[in-house]
Amino acid sequence: MRVLIWIVEDTWEATVDEAVELVPGDADVTLLHVAATEVEAVAGGSRRGLLGRRPPPPPHHAPADPLRALSEEAAQALLAEARGRLGRDAALEARRGRIEREVVDAAADADLLVLARDGDHSRLGPHSLGPAARFVVDHAPCRVLLVWPDEAPGVGTIPPPPPPAAEPPPPR
Repeated sequence: MRVLIWIVEDTWEATVDEAVELVPGDADVTLLHVAATEVEAVAGGSRRGLLGRRPPPPPHHAPADPLRALSEEAAQALLAEARGRLGRDAALEARRGRIEREVVDAAADADLLVLARDGDHSRLGPHSLGPAARFVVDHAPCRVLLVWPDEAPGVGTIPPPPPPAAEPPPPR
């Protein structure tokens, strides 16, 4: 069995803990982190200069894109911490791009994808999934284990049903 665990900054502990409990010991596990590139694109635009001016070239010892270097370093540290919490060997995969699409692409070879809800944790319902997690759940090419990152709300938090539809007027 090939298991992909999607590691997200706010919910990774719960995701890993659930995997420890439910994933078979002989499974091949990959921990995946995806960094969004939108912020870097905006920052890159600002570095291209004010009113068309070019910034000076970076010193030869400085990374070409310090924001990207920080992002990659943070992703590797988070993945290493997740592997330590998992308590077993796991491949580490760091990707960059549109988060939801990268996760679905990475899940193409997996038998199971483990991810956490990333929306409203105070009630049951569709808002418990943010846009990226909703896309991944809807498009995952494998089984999905969806984890509550904290205590699941009670069934009393389900929104009430819509009011009954009005009956059409009788025919004339």
